Amino acid sequence: MRKGMFALAAAGLLATGSMAACGDDSGSDSGSTGGAAVGKVGVILPDTASSQRWGTDDPKFLKAAFDAAGVAVDIQNAQGDKSQFQTIADGMISSGVKVLMIVNLDSGTGKAVLDKAKAAGIATIDYDRLTLNGGANYYVSFDNVAVGKLQGEGLVKCLTDMKASKPVVAELNGSPTDNNATLFKEGYDSVLKPKYDAGEYVKGPDQSVPDWDNAQAGTIFEQMLTEKKDIKGVLAANDGLGNAVISVLKKNKLNGKVPVTGQDATVQGLQNILAGDQCMTVYKAIKQEADAAADLAISLAKGQKKDVAQTITDPESKAAVPSVLLPPKSIFKDSVKDVVADGFVTKEQLCTGDFAKLCTDNGVS
Repeated sequence: MRKGMFALAAAGLLATGSMAACGDDSGSDSGSTGGAAVGKVGVILPDTASSQRWGTDDPKFLKAAFDAAGVAVDIQNAQGDKSQFQTIADGMISSGVKVLMIVNLDSGTGKAVLDKAKAAGIATIDYDRLTLNGGANYYVSFDNVAVGKLQGEGLVKCLTDMKASKPVVAELNGSPTDNNATLFKEGYDSVLKPKYDAGEYVKGPDQSVPDWDNAQAGTIFEQMLTEKKDIKGVLAANDGLGNAVISVLKKNKLNGKVPVTGQDATVQGLQNILAGDQCMTVYKAIKQEADAAADLAISLAKGQKKDVAQTITDPESKAAVPSVLLPPKSIFKDSVKDVVADGFVTKEQLCTGDFAKLCTDNGVS
């Protein structure tokens, strides 16, 4: 399969302009283009603990795009600290950034930062997570209800393949302060609830994990399994939570016998799938997301307004937010190779040690 198989035509994402991406979590600046003065862009990422993407993928792809466009950028990570998030934002605002792009830690903190930016005449972009009642100029993410729907459908497929009869399904949801987690749950519950209502599945424990914390996820799932020993399927909202579940299942010699979902197509998640311990993950082509957000930010930094093809309704303010929403893709054992072919994960990263043979057996090249 050719590299870039998941790429979308730029015209389908943004009405005008080309896609680019880039960023630097060290806070270094890129250059600037000739002609009219081009403003600087500030980017605040949330943490490096909840998902590998925030420490590696997004900074890399964002940096590449801004560098390619010759636009100065300052990318920093709040490391899960709300006070630090606000401190970083204050510094960027006082430094005179023209555009501020944030991945909020929660909507309250995010809104406070967006309000300050707007008061200073700075254009704003919600990246990956919508800040409820935040009033950002743009929102760039994936179709997060679709992500959840793919997770629900994936779990159904795996339970069906295992010929499970009236399985008890546990749900391990993302952080209650992350609007994306709410959207994921909306998606997978739209698939699972009809199964519960029809008596085909039995609804088991259903709990959110504060701050997407993987250690807490393990503790929560261990309690779930203690209280409900006959859990036969787990809807875990991302690969990190899924791996926490798998660790508990391994201790109880249940790994591979209880299908577990995920999201993000992390190296760990893909290895768990190859090993048969994880049912599926959802691949989100982060480079596309970074490119789309950078393209908007670059236009705003140049003083140009960009038209986009979609809007979403903020569930709190009811305002229409101009949005770019990208499509996700389900990944099962037979399609792990597609993530490698797309360049998101390398064979060298994935096919280490015991996974080398599993990669060969499953067509990873």
